[in-house]
Amino acid sequence: MNRIRLFAVGTLMVFALTAAAQQTATSSAGPASADTEKANHNSTQNSTDPVENHLKKLSEQLSLTPDQEDRVRPILQEMHGSWEKAEQDQSLSDDERNTQKHAAFMKADSRMREILNDDQKKTLDQLEQQMHGK
Repeated sequence: MNRIRLFAVGTLMVFALTAAAQQTATSSAGPASADTEKANHNSTQNSTDPVENHLKKLSEQLSLTPDQEDRVRPILQEMHGSWEKAEQDQSLSDDERNTQKHAAFMKADSRMREILNDDQKKTLDQLEQQMHGK
């Protein structure tokens, strides 16, 4: 039961992050990082790629460095690829599909946490708690 609830919450978090990333964002960056953020914003503003949208939202919320973004991107690509594969596999039951998607989320979460610093991990914990409604 806890696995199902955790999967549901993780899925909601990803969809919420993706939906929020698709909305028009306003930059609140200071002058020192305005050029970098403008470049990042322009490269993903019109993107329909869920990985880039997810990465952009995580980067904004966790203040990822460019190096961290580069390291997180393939993790998100693998996770989204696994989700897409599970969604397209019509031989799976809903429970099997959810189990596979949850496993991909947990693997990605674990790998991303290896890249984050302690403050970013705390922020991610808070975001996950908000998504879980705890």
